[in-house]
Amino acid sequence: MPYVTTDDGAQIHYLDWGGDGSPVLLSHGWPLNADAWEAAALFLSHRGHRVIAHDRRGHGRSTRTWGGNEMDTYADDLACLLDNLDLNDVTLIGHSTGGGEVAHYVGRHGSARVAKLILVSAVPPLMVQQDDNPHGVPIDVFDGIRAGVTRDRSQLYRDLADGPFFGNNRGGDVSQGIRDAFWLQSMAAGAHNAYDCVAAFSATDFRADLAKIDVPTLVIHGDDDQIVPFDISGRLSAEQIAGATLLIYEGGAHGLPDTDPARLHSDILAFIES
Repeated sequence: MPYVTTDDGAQIHYLDWGGDGSPVLLSHGWPLNADAWEAAALFLSHRGHRVIAHDRRGHGRSTRTWGGNEMDTYADDLACLLDNLDLNDVTLIGHSTGGGEVAHYVGRHGSARVAKLILVSAVPPLMVQQDDNPHGVPIDVFDGIRAGVTRDRSQLYRDLADGPFFGNNRGGDVSQGIRDAFWLQSMAAGAHNAYDCVAAFSATDFRADLAKIDVPTLVIHGDDDQIVPFDISGRLSAEQIAGATLLIYEGGAHGLPDTDPARLHSDILAFIES
């Protein structure tokens, strides 16, 4: 399996789907891995694009490091991958936590290699409630997730998959197979890494990163997202990124790559090739 090695010795696993067209890099959500994007990867690669999808450190097949489970290191790992593969004019696509990763990459490393950016159900600008973010999600919610990881993470992942992640608690019809895949990928993440990553996706302030984004950007978000609420995330990101385009999926849940794949793939491809 292909890996790149970071400055601290971590091995970051990635999948390279080939293709001679413009490159696309897919960044996954918590606590999943590159396999979460496999339907989109197949779709885009079958249309000629070179598609790269990596496992964030501590997730999937990448090294379960004790440290570095925060956005600065995630962005640096992404830079290592882009540099080692010498990807240019790449479209960065991030779902959920992955949306924070790609936004922070641009804020931290610039956009010299980047052609376009797509944020899907993404965590920026800032999830957690605090004095200057009064409408954010209360810290108790994230403390509850951390408690679940500590006490019985297997059941936590079952509960997320069977309930709010895919909207199955609101009449969603995501298959048992997809929900099982969510659990399987989640269990492949290190417990410590998953625990630390809760702070990375919930408490990182991406507002300065969004102000630095200077490439065409598409923000896609469901307005019934129970994990990353639209009004504190997608709506504000689209307002804070200069010239961003916003697509709202009416009734859309958090797991759009699996709940609305046909529409999502079509919208992503149209934006890449526009």
